[in-house]
Amino acid sequence: MDDAHRLNVADLQVHVLRYPVEHPVRTSFGVMHDRPAVFVRVEDRDGAHGWGEVWCNFPACGAEHRSRLVDTVLRPLLVGRAYAAPAEAYAHLSAATAVLAIQAGEPGPMAQAIAGVDVALWDLCARRAGRPLWAFLGGTDDRVAVYASGINPDDPEQVVSRKRQEGYRAFKLKLGFGQERDLVNLRRVRALLGPGVPLMADANQGWDASVAATMAQAMAELDIAWLEEPLRADRPLAEWQALAHQSPVPLAAGENCLGADAFRTAIDGAFLRVVQPDLAKWGGISGVLPVARAIRAAGLRYCPHYLGAGVGLMASAHVLAAVDDAGNHGLLEIDANDNPLRTLLSGPLAQLRDGVARLGQAPGIGIEPDLPALRASCA
Repeated sequence: MDDAHRLNVADLQVHVLRYPVEHPVRTSFGVMHDRPAVFVRVEDRDGAHGWGEVWCNFPACGAEHRSRLVDTVLRPLLVGRAYAAPAEAYAHLSAATAVLAIQAGEPGPMAQAIAGVDVALWDLCARRAGRPLWAFLGGTDDRVAVYASGINPDDPEQVVSRKRQEGYRAFKLKLGFGQERDLVNLRRVRALLGPGVPLMADANQGWDASVAATMAQAMAELDIAWLEEPLRADRPLAEWQALAHQSPVPLAAGENCLGADAFRTAIDGAFLRVVQPDLAKWGGISGVLPVARAIRAAGLRYCPHYLGAGVGLMASAHVLAAVDDAGNHGLLEIDANDNPLRTLLSGPLAQLRDGVARLGQAPGIGIEPDLPALRASCA
C-alpha cells in the first residue's frame, strides 16, 4: 500500500443519536419506534479524519450497546497504533476481539462495531488524498442506480407514488404480514407502476420453506425482480437451493451473512441471483469490497443492503460506484421512511434523474456530519 493508505490513529469518538418517528417502521420480526444511529469519527495523527457508521437497528437498545463496544473495546486497541492500510487495522481489530466475541456470545455486535470503525478509516484516507471514496477505491464513474426501500404494508401505493415523483424508478415492498395481505399489496403496487418497472419484495426471514415456495409461485405473474430473505438466514444450504430451484422469482439475501466464508458459500451455492452485504453490519469496506468484486465476477448482482443513517448509506453508495461499471447493474437501497439522520447526510442521493444519482467529486464519502444540527433534528 502507498502512503495514502497509511494510518497512525490519534483519536476515536463515537456518537449515538435517535430520531423519534411518527410512523413506525414495520418488519415481519419487529417494529422500529425510533431511528437510531451510531456514528464513529476517527482522527489520524496528521489531523485527517473520517466518519463511519455502525449498524444498530435491533434490538431497541442496540445503539447504546454498540457505542460502548466501540468506545471500551475497540478504541484502546486502535488509538496510538500505526497501520499500513485500513485493511490491516480491520484484520488487527478482528483478530484481537475474536475470542472475546465468542466468550460474550456477540460475534454480530462485535463485527458491527468493527465495520463502523473500518468505514471511518477508509473515509479518512480518501479525504486526506483529496479524492472521492468511489475513485479512491478504483472506480471510474460516480453514477449509482437506486431504489426506494422499507415500504410498509399500510397504503404502500401512497409511498410508491411519492417516491416516483422524487425520481425513483425501482421499489421494494415489505412482506411477511399474512399471505393474502402481502399479495394484495404487491398486486396493487404492480398495477400502479405498470409493467416493466422494477418491483422487489422483502420477507425479512418471515416464512418457512412451504410458505416461501407458495408465495414465490404466486408472485410469478407479477414480474418481481427479486424475493429477499424468504427464509431465515440460518436455514440449511439445501433448503435455500431447493427453494431457488422451485422459485420463478430470483432470490436475494446477504445482509445477515457474517464473514467472508458465509459470502463465499452464498456466491458458490448457486441459489442467489442478488447478493446484499451490509457494510455497517459486517466487514466495513475492507471486508465488503472484495466480496462485492467476487459477486460481480460470479455474474451475480451486487445490491448493497442499507437501512440506517446517512454516513453508512453514503459509504455504501461509494462502494457500489467503485465496482459497478457506470451504475448499470446493481441498485443502492434507500429507505423511504422519514429519517433526518439519513436525509441530512445524503445530499447527492436526493438529486435523482430517472433513478440514478451522481456522487460527485467531494473527498471521502462526500459529507461532513454536523452533530449539533443532527441532534436538533431529533428534538
